[in-house]
Amino acid sequence: MIFKGFQFGMLLQFAIGPVCIFIFQAASSRGFLITESGVFGVALIDALYILASIIGIGGLIEKNDTVKIGLKVFGAFVLILFGLSNILNIIGINFLPSLHLQSVHNTTGMFSRAALLTLSNPLTIVFWAGAFSSKIAQESYRQKDLFLFGFGAVMATLFFLSLVSFAGSITKIFLPLQFIEFLNGVVGIALIYFGIRTATKKGVS
Repeated sequence: MIFKGFQFGMLLQFAIGPVCIFIFQAASSRGFLITESGVFGVALIDALYILASIIGIGGLIEKNDTVKIGLKVFGAFVLILFGLSNILNIIGINFLPSLHLQSVHNTTGMFSRAALLTLSNPLTIVFWAGAFSSKIAQESYRQKDLFLFGFGAVMATLFFLSLVSFAGSITKIFLPLQFIEFLNGVVGIALIYFGIRTATKKGVS
C-alpha cells in the first residue's frame, strides 16, 4: 500500500505548481540544507491534509461553498503576496521583507515559509478527499490501507521536492548572481499567476 501511495504521489508531483517552483528558487538562493527544512514543512502540511481527508473533513469542505470560496481567497492572497515580494525586492523595494528568501537565515524560517505556501492551496484537501473516496469505492480499501497509502504519498512529496532542492542548489554553484535574480523575478510572476488562477478556477486545485 505504501508503494501504491508513493506511485500515486509521484504522478501528482509532476504537475508543477507554486510549491515546487518556490523550493527550486529557495535552494538556488539559500542552498540545499536550509531548503530541505522547507521540504519537510511542505510534507507536514500535505500529511495533515491527507489525514483530514481520511477522517472526512475534506468531504465537509466540498459540501460547503462558503468555506470553499474563503479558502480560495486565502490561497490566492498568500500566493500573490509571495509573488509581489519577489518582484519588488529585485528593484530594491522591501515589500513585506519577512516573506523574501534573503531574510531566511535558518531552517526554522524556511520551514515556516514553505508550510505557509503549501497552506495557500487548502483546497488540496478536497482533492485528497475525492481520491480516497475513489480508492474506497473501486478497491475496497480499509482505513488502515488509506493511512498507508497516504504515507506513501507523503514520501513521494519528500523524495521529489528533495530532488528539486538538490537541482536548485546546483544552480547556485554554477549560475551567476544576475541569473539568480532573473529567476527570482520569473518565480514572482509565476506565483502571481498561480494566485490569480487559484482565485478564478472552479476546480479543487
